[in-house]
Amino acid sequence: MLNTYNDKYLLYPVLYFYGFGNGILFKALLQNKNHQHIVVFEKDIEIIWIMFHILDFSSELQSARLMVLENDKLQAQDYTELCSSKPFFQFSRIYFLELMSHYYERFHEDVLELNKKLAENFKNSIVSHGNDPLDALQGIEQFVYNLPQMITHPSYKELLSKRKNLSDTAIIVSTGPSLTKQLPLLKKYASKATIFCADSSYPILAKHGIKPDYVCMLERTELTAEFFNHDFGEFDKDIVFICAGVVHPKAIEYLKGRNRKYLIIPRYLYFPIYIKLKYFDFLYNTPSVAHMACYLSLHLNHKNIIFIGQDLAYAENGNSHPDDYQNSANYESQMYEHILTEAYGGKKEIKTHEVWIFFKQILEAMIIKY
Repeated sequence: MLNTYNDKYLLYPVLYFYGFGNGILFKALLQNKNHQHIVVFEKDIEIIWIMFHILDFSSELQSARLMVLENDKLQAQDYTELCSSKPFFQFSRIYFLELMSHYYERFHEDVLELNKKLAENFKNSIVSHGNDPLDALQGIEQFVYNLPQMITHPSYKELLSKRKNLSDTAIIVSTGPSLTKQLPLLKKYASKATIFCADSSYPILAKHGIKPDYVCMLERTELTAEFFNHDFGEFDKDIVFICAGVVHPKAIEYLKGRNRKYLIIPRYLYFPIYIKLKYFDFLYNTPSVAHMACYLSLHLNHKNIIFIGQDLAYAENGNSHPDDYQNSANYESQMYEHILTEAYGGKKEIKTHEVWIFFKQILEAMIIKY
């Protein structure tokens, strides 16, 4: 068996195994300095306890070259951290899960479930770094275009220094189909919380006379910029508009043209990192505008964070957005392949799509982390 691994995987920096067995194989494999880490998932922790009395793995464990994980105890955050950290993420394309021996075939359902979780988390980590070169080039171009406005307006660090701890409760307003029915309750309690709203919910809140404290914009498309192409007059007074560095330049033009208060924060992407604008800090782990609002509210030290309109699913009538949504209530209804998933409460199924599932997983990871 050792010869097989040396023939096929001699240069692999990371190997993944299901089952610890007697541990002799791992002792032998770790003689190869190319193997930076061997990750072992074991269901029966007693086996490991016994084998550690027979073989000494103390140096391998201390250096983390051997990593033994009890898969029944792993949480969502554990998978996220493993699959997004070095060198595991960097070598995710050569990931495979090997059985330590034929004995572990009896746990095939557990093996398949573990493999599914690891594959999903590697995929999410890859997608979070971007998977479209044209999209990346557009982001670089627009970031450069927005740079003069970014460095002549307040920075993210200034925002934190002046507005931390102003309120215990934050309400994040998204534009899922349930938003419409939640607006009366939001209006009733608006004065008791800090309101962060997505760019797309900003015109809806203005229509209903609910003033947000912050309006966030993340995406780089011109269509998204049009959410700021409104003149709401006095309604905009004292609202702070927070834009990611990659937003379409038209969004900034609309803000400048109506003298709104705004700041621009670079996302944690390679080009902004390269030009070393450390003073302005970065937006981390923000695949959607709701994640951006959540990230900001966490770092402004809000203790209670409430999401409304964050359905991440279609309404029963198939709508992807509320009736007042600027681009029509069914804007995303046929944009992606539908997936059935468990609805809130667990009593029925509801339709969603893979992007919303990805957003949900990242939100869950943020909640666990913070």
